[in-house]
Amino acid sequence: MLPKLDLTTFFLSVFRAAMQSLSPEERDLEFAKHNIDLLELMQEKTRGNRSGDEDQLLEQLLFQVRMSFVSAQKESGGQGSHGK
Repeated sequence: MLPKLDLTTFFLSVFRAAMQSLSPEERDLEFAKHNIDLLELMQEKTRGNRSGDEDQLLEQLLFQVRMSFVSAQKESGGQGSHGK
């Protein structure tokens, strides 16, 4: 059964997609960056309309995925995708 669709679920879904594309087995930095940009867009467009918990979650997710992106970028030598 799929979880209830709400803002938190959406943030987590985009975050998971980004993190999966940062894994060594499925590395795709371009797709990860696209999902990070999507989270940043949602942060901007929902500002003032999120609960405190949603604010905190989004900040944590963005921090974690950005740090993971930088790490994956270094491991890949700056390449856009694994094997490219």
